[in-house]
Amino acid sequence: MKNSTTSGAGSLYVVATPIGNLGDITQRAIEVLSNADLIAAEDTRHSSRLCQHFSINTPLRAYHDYTDQAQTEAMLDLLNGGKNIALISDAGTPLISDPGYRLVKIARDAGIKVVPVPGACAMAAALSVAGLPSDKFCFEGFLPAKAGQRLNALQVLLDEERTMIFYEAPHRIIDSLTAMSEVFGADRELVLARELTKTFETLISGAATEVLAAVEADHNQRKGEMVILVKGCEASAKQLDANVEHMMRCLLAQLPVKQAAQIGAEITGLRKKELYQWALDNKDD
Repeated sequence: MKNSTTSGAGSLYVVATPIGNLGDITQRAIEVLSNADLIAAEDTRHSSRLCQHFSINTPLRAYHDYTDQAQTEAMLDLLNGGKNIALISDAGTPLISDPGYRLVKIARDAGIKVVPVPGACAMAAALSVAGLPSDKFCFEGFLPAKAGQRLNALQVLLDEERTMIFYEAPHRIIDSLTAMSEVFGADRELVLARELTKTFETLISGAATEVLAAVEADHNQRKGEMVILVKGCEASAKQLDANVEHMMRCLLAQLPVKQAAQIGAEITGLRKKELYQWALDNKDD
């Protein structure tokens, strides 16, 4: 358990920055960036433009998850010496498919105070306007670049009932939408949110094949920052393995739905909720 902080040490601030529209930065973020002793940035050239826009003169130093150990230890030394460091990524909230985990983890392990400065996040912005269920969702980040690994990653999510959120690069958007159509089905509802908060912000929603066709037909829809949101699987749409289905039918012939689902879950290792829903849908067959 890590509750105490190192006496006399500085703080590590994890600062969210705009994902496009500079007006989305918070006043607190500007104050923290201005008052920090150092800004650890994913790309100093990119972040220097943000700092110039808001007249922030704090020194910048490059930091990403591939930074060598010596650089990470140097930042830890600064924190232990009482310096305050603000961690930012190129856009949005650090660590959300962006660098920063190593520094945050090492700082916390060393008893350094780590302070969130919340703000823009592409994942949250996309979910808020997608029109898909938002009470439960899962963030999957970027899919693997290789076709086989991408399909395998999606297969694992085939029975996921929560809204799924992915980030994707422009040069892989066609491949990912195609794979989603193959794995989740041509009619699975999804939303492509592109260039959020920027001039050419667009939202395309519909069946997987419809969104894929729209992107294939318009080259402009293959540019910029992209978030893909996929509606979760309907519980009643799930298919059981033939052997499991036979077992469940035998159980239902002798037992109430709840008890059949409980025993079926214990035997197969599947979720009781899944088997219970299947039993409700099939008990009168």
